[in-house]
Amino acid sequence: MIPDLSSRSANEALNEMVLYLKGKKKIQKEKELFDKLIQREELGSTAIGNGFAIPHCKIRNMKSPIVLLAISKKGVDFHSLDGKPSKVFFLVISSPDNPSLSLQILATIAHLIRKTKTLRNKILNESEIGSILSVIKREEERIHE
Repeated sequence: MIPDLSSRSANEALNEMVLYLKGKKKIQKEKELFDKLIQREELGSTAIGNGFAIPHCKIRNMKSPIVLLAISKKGVDFHSLDGKPSKVFFLVISSPDNPSLSLQILATIAHLIRKTKTLRNKILNESEIGSILSVIKREEERIHE
C-alpha cells in the first residue's frame, strides 16, 4: 500500500506504483509492467469516477495476483469520465493463465466501490495503513450483511 502517492499525472502515478512494487520485490520486470499498464490505459481510462481508478493488466509468470492500494490526497488526472481527479487507486496485476480470477478480483473491487458511497472519504480521512485496511474491511463486511 502507498498511503501518499506523490505523482500528479497518470503516467507518473503508474510509474510510482510500479517502482514501489519493484522496491518491495513483488515484481521483476518493471518496464514490461509499466508498458502493459500504459497499453491498457490507451484502450480507455481505468478511472471509474468518484475519485477511484482500477488500473490493471496481465503479466506472464505471475505466481499469484497483486493488488496494490495507492492513495493520493491531492488527486491525479487519470482521465476519468466524470472529469474529477482520482484519489484512490486499486492496481491489479494478474496472470493471463487465470482470467476468471482476474475478473473476480476486478468485480469485487468494483462492487465494493459501487455499494459504499462513503468509502473514498473514509479512506482519505485515515493516514495509517492499518486504519485504512480496517475501513475497507468494515465496508466490505457491511455490504455483505
